[in-house]
Amino acid sequence: MTTTDGDIARAAAAVRQARAIVVSAGAGMGVDSGLPDFRGPEGFWRAYPPYRALGLRFEDMADPRWFREDPGMAWGFYGHRLALYRRTRPHAGFQVLRRWADRAPHGGFVYTSNVDGQFQRAGFDPERVAECHGAIEFVQCTGACQGISPGEGIEVEVDEATFRARDPLPTCAACGALLRPNILMFGDWGWDASRADAQEARLERWLEEVAGEPAVVIECGAGTSIPTVRRFSERTARALDATLVRLNVREPDVPPGHVGLPLGAKEALERIDALVSGG
Repeated sequence: MTTTDGDIARAAAAVRQARAIVVSAGAGMGVDSGLPDFRGPEGFWRAYPPYRALGLRFEDMADPRWFREDPGMAWGFYGHRLALYRRTRPHAGFQVLRRWADRAPHGGFVYTSNVDGQFQRAGFDPERVAECHGAIEFVQCTGACQGISPGEGIEVEVDEATFRARDPLPTCAACGALLRPNILMFGDWGWDASRADAQEARLERWLEEVAGEPAVVIECGAGTSIPTVRRFSERTARALDATLVRLNVREPDVPPGHVGLPLGAKEALERIDALVSGG
């Protein structure tokens, strides 16, 4: 038995014994669904070639200033991502996690930095998903209006050669001001965090309810460059005295006593599930 095989067996045992399943996920969770890997400028520029010529990285484009200075540029970037996420089908690993959560007496709860809505599209209860960086399917007004609204009816036409959005751009029905995605961007003091705060409040109540019960934390594709999800996973595993199972091709290191697998999320989840389902 290889080290990886032994760690997969340990992960499967933790899942079988768990009465509560905590799922945490970063950008690596979507790679197996075909979503682009933005790790480093080269990865970003492969997905968005026009930005290479402009010398703009992901961090540069995920900046709220574009909605003030160049709305066509801003909605070109986010409109393209919105269309991409809408047509992306969640990979089979999402269904593995759903089965584990459905089988656990206390169910499961998802904490993710992803804004793509893939967990909801995979059938997870929206009331059991916390999106710490917001969600692209929700919008907020850049004017004086308050509140967040669903963006289901929003369609943005994007020029594939330039990645600029064509008019008309999404505007607020109440005041006519430009809308923006309800997503936390870099240096973003204008983000309305009320929806994410409500989600995290539900998560904290659930964690209090399952305290003392056997639990497992399954972390999928969360890196160290923006460590929000990894910190949540480790903090939650300590609080619940739970096993942390970290699935990460490049950065699988875990604190002593936990399980780190240098595998992609889909492969790792399916290999663990083969043992969970097989008893």
